[in-house]
Amino acid sequence: MGPGRLSWSLLLRCRRAAAALGAPRCRPLPARPLSAAAPLRAPLRPPGTGGGAPWNGAAGAGGDEEEEEEDDEAALEELLAPSPLAPGPGAQRVAVVHPAVKWGPQKSPLTTAELQIAEAVALVDTLQNWTVVDKIIIPTKNPNKKFVFGKGNFQVLTEKIKKLPHVTAVFLNVERISSLTKKELEGAWGVPVFDRYTVVLHIFRCNARTKEAKLQVALAEIPLLRSNLKNEVSQRDQQRGGSRYIMGSGETFLETQNRVLKERELKIRNALEKLRRKRALLRTQRRKCEFPVVSVMGYTNCGKTTLIKALTGEAGLQPRDQLFATLDITAHAGYLPSHMPVIYVDTIGFLTDLPHNLVESFSATLEEVAYSDLIVHVRDITHPETILQKATVLSVLRNLNLPCHLLDSMVEVHNKVDLIERYKPAEENALAVSALHGHGLEELKQEIEKKILTATGKKILTVNINLEGPQLSWLYKEATVQEVEVMPEDGTARVKVIIGSSAFGRYKNLFPNSEIFMS
Repeated sequence: MGPGRLSWSLLLRCRRAAAALGAPRCRPLPARPLSAAAPLRAPLRPPGTGGGAPWNGAAGAGGDEEEEEEDDEAALEELLAPSPLAPGPGAQRVAVVHPAVKWGPQKSPLTTAELQIAEAVALVDTLQNWTVVDKIIIPTKNPNKKFVFGKGNFQVLTEKIKKLPHVTAVFLNVERISSLTKKELEGAWGVPVFDRYTVVLHIFRCNARTKEAKLQVALAEIPLLRSNLKNEVSQRDQQRGGSRYIMGSGETFLETQNRVLKERELKIRNALEKLRRKRALLRTQRRKCEFPVVSVMGYTNCGKTTLIKALTGEAGLQPRDQLFATLDITAHAGYLPSHMPVIYVDTIGFLTDLPHNLVESFSATLEEVAYSDLIVHVRDITHPETILQKATVLSVLRNLNLPCHLLDSMVEVHNKVDLIERYKPAEENALAVSALHGHGLEELKQEIEKKILTATGKKILTVNINLEGPQLSWLYKEATVQEVEVMPEDGTARVKVIIGSSAFGRYKNLFPNSEIFMS
């Protein structure tokens, strides 16, 4: 049997394992309008469940498997309904405002106000039908105060915004503003005000394709819904006065809505937990194939997907030049120089000042990284904030509580070196690569292979076997056979294999007279 046939068989097995990494997609759910002003409603109940104890959408009404699936779909339809927080579908003309901190602990030494507002503009440009009409940098001592800016600067900014033609929204480039600050700013400027949390969340909402990604976006919306609820309650109290109780319920409006939010959060977490258990089962099945897994990570739009396409040759991969193009984990099969099959995992990109709640909501997706054999950290070395971007990625990875060996063995890739003449990495052990033009890919594959062999304890070796004996069938069962070179004159063969430490020990015990050559 020739190596070509063996390699194709291995690649098919590897691709099946890669396909098992992703959660199954759900069928498209019909869109349901939900007014942003309408109060939250209790989840739908299937017929016959009554109005007593809270209904668990994961449990079927009649115990029948088909009915249970239908109930699950009905519960998911409610959870994945259009968000009340989503901006309207029409075009937005946005004024981007950046509060430039001049000094103090909140001023980052690794960036400038101009670079920060450029990233904010890139976020807006990612959204379809959103246009930046002006970029405004205003100094502030403390961006956390009620109006963000001092009185004089706030007045100047307000006049400038009101003079902008046809502006429909303001993007205030801070991580998060309180509901009180949002209300005051919108009252002063007369248009909706978005912070980074809101804009990034909306990008996630637009790019979410799978059921898991949509659920994680819905979970990330819960803190905003709670914040908006407090603001709505205070407005109701001012306008209506009198009793705050809902007739006959013994609950205030705030208590009722908080209870509905808690129920919604619980249902989302339960649905995500179901998907997590499915993924754990698929991971166990994948481990049985013993294919190494490499997680490719980096700042958003650094070229992760382009690199994976270059490493695997997968024509179906279509990288997009935009922020947060990848929200779901996707897996792709490839080969290392020894013909060892490997699975490359494409992950969500990171961002400076990405709110903690947003990262936490996607922890179910990011936890897959902890089960990798190796992490490849991709950097856009041409970006003026590449050092800050590296610090951001490493900070998030440390917060994921990954095993120490994964962080210590990480491979750093400097991408897009074709845009810098005669580039040489300043960091020790970093590899210079152009994923777009293929420069440095062979060196990267060799480094990945070296790290994979160390991480997995696998060895590449060649053994001489007697074709009449059981060695060849044993090696096919217990190791990954790479090549078989038959010597018909003496009935033997030279077999190149990749084998784990425990299997290698068993082989030596079973076949002590076998000739073994380390590669």
